[in-house]
Amino acid sequence: MYVVSTVTFRVGDFGSYETYTKKILGVLFFNMTVCSSCFSAIVSYNNGDFQKVSDVICDAVLDIRYYSSNNFTGKKIRGYNAPVPYLTKKALNALVVAANDLRQQGYRLLIWDAYRPQKAVDHFVEWINDPKDPGDKSFYPNIEKSNLISGGYIAPKSGHSRGSTIDLTIVKKDGSSVDMGGTFDLFDKRSNRNYERLTEAQKNNRKILENAMIKVGFIGADSEWWHYTYKDEDYKNTYFDFDIGYDLK
Repeated sequence: MYVVSTVTFRVGDFGSYETYTKKILGVLFFNMTVCSSCFSAIVSYNNGDFQKVSDVICDAVLDIRYYSSNNFTGKKIRGYNAPVPYLTKKALNALVVAANDLRQQGYRLLIWDAYRPQKAVDHFVEWINDPKDPGDKSFYPNIEKSNLISGGYIAPKSGHSRGSTIDLTIVKKDGSSVDMGGTFDLFDKRSNRNYERLTEAQKNNRKILENAMIKVGFIGADSEWWHYTYKDEDYKNTYFDFDIGYDLK
């Protein structure tokens, strides 16, 4: 057993700091110590429990940002070989109920990201560590790129890679936008779920999405109004790394 490195990171997108020792045994394992308790996290390439969101939520609008250059790096992200969102089947079943609820209120889902391969998260960290690549500064107008990890906006381990986290908003039935008081992946305090300097209409729009998601078992990230994780997720210690394609294989 060979120790490759010891690294400090945040688990989830806004979790507490943890340390892990990375070891290679054919498959990558991480031994993590958190608040005096230990558990093991595994990187997996098994996609058997995942399903394409658009297979069951047919009216969802898809704008998969990491398949394009329209994101904070300014480049297409590694592992995104198709502009399609996947979730674990359990999380997706709950999302279907939320979509039905919102549809009755006159809205559809717009999805920016769902399952995210670990290699994509690694791509984010590599970009942060490259001082010569500014990416798209419009996504982080009030913070230095080098502070995006310490500021809690990007993490070397993301809940998205566990398959039960989704980034989304609502649009009207005709596909027209709904004003949420800020855009996806805006690394700024304006993206805080309960940011006070919003109009009443913007606050209400965020609440419409939040209520529908919480009702079916999702919890939202405080720092990103668009970010929801299914709290009863099946793979709390597993980070998946299969590529995103049009079909699962």
